[in-house]
Amino acid sequence: MELKVIDGAFTVCKVEDISGVDLSAAFCFIGKTDEELSLVCHTADVPKSTVVREDGWRAFRIEGVLDFSLIGILSKLSAVLAAAGIGIYALSTYNTDYILVKEENFARARSALSAAGYTVKD
Repeated sequence: MELKVIDGAFTVCKVEDISGVDLSAAFCFIGKTDEELSLVCHTADVPKSTVVREDGWRAFRIEGVLDFSLIGILSKLSAVLAAAGIGIYALSTYNTDYILVKEENFARARSALSAAGYTVKD
């Protein structure tokens, strides 16, 4: 399985509303529940309406379109990273999944994934 490094620094945050979110940005992921409105975006694109934020994330994308019948993809990736002592923030879209790790763990995460047989490309 191939993973692609997504360039740039990312921020995970809660926002008051999406009016300040740049939906034309290269990467913008919004999650809304009955309790919160979350945003993951490049750090440079964080809106002013941010309530709380956590900077310093890097991202990997699982390459290709994943069929909904596939089982255990995130589980296997997260197990590799957990064994290396690396926490993740996972995102799923219709097509694929993304894994974010803290910047200070990025090189170790990349090495652990490669050692587990994953191809990691820039």
